[in-house]
Amino acid sequence: MAHHAVAHYQVSIRLSCKTFSISETCYRYQAKLSDENAEIADWLLRLSDTHKRWGFGLCFLYLRNIKGYGWNHKRVYRIYRELELNLRIKPRRRIKRDKPEALSVPDKINQVWSMDFMSDSLIDGRSLRTFNVLDDFNREGLAVDVDLSLPCARVIRSLERIIEWRGKPLAIRCDNGPEYISQTLKNWANQQQINLLYIQPGKPTQNAYIERFNRTARHEWLDLHLFGSIKQAQQLATEWLWTYNNERPHTAIGGIPPVRLLDVA
Repeated sequence: MAHHAVAHYQVSIRLSCKTFSISETCYRYQAKLSDENAEIADWLLRLSDTHKRWGFGLCFLYLRNIKGYGWNHKRVYRIYRELELNLRIKPRRRIKRDKPEALSVPDKINQVWSMDFMSDSLIDGRSLRTFNVLDDFNREGLAVDVDLSLPCARVIRSLERIIEWRGKPLAIRCDNGPEYISQTLKNWANQQQINLLYIQPGKPTQNAYIERFNRTARHEWLDLHLFGSIKQAQQLATEWLWTYNNERPHTAIGGIPPVRLLDVA
């Protein structure tokens, strides 16, 4: 207001500062970090454009833990709000439920994996399915396989492909889907000396790690694309999975990407 009064009403700086109860030092102050603020704004705009489902928390953790910038979170959030990048979240009515027991966290990799299916559709209306596998230790996505149909034989083939480069798990947690309770999968697990941990029917919270992964996959990948073919869907899934494992901060493991936890461990 003081600047406006001097510029438009031709009053002196001293009178303008006295009128608005500010010092002349404050009037003449110029921000010294404007270039750095522009860099922060540029980063936030690029992250919001590249990762449309990321909110402020993930953007800040990415800048702090992935890129190594030491900017204060209040400063970054102020610029985030000035750019009007804050996501509009529709409030939902909270239903009070009994709090489920927390899943135990494995001490190292390949102790417990989790697996589950997801469904979506192609542009032509045909249904597609995804087979997702997760390591419970560091929440690393081990596979996202996409196809029109994923029978038990395909599940076994996908698991064997993961075992070739990752190693064999001690146990795999899954629900009671027909592919998982088939005798073929049970025989394969017995031969591999892998324990199948079945959750109770209607209790998805007992497989919470993969359910949370599914939610992220749908929010940041499936809902953002229209798939013309299985090949296109698989390519986008592979690209997103790499970003999830190597660049996306994961709040449940300290705000670092899943592969970074392997280095820490």
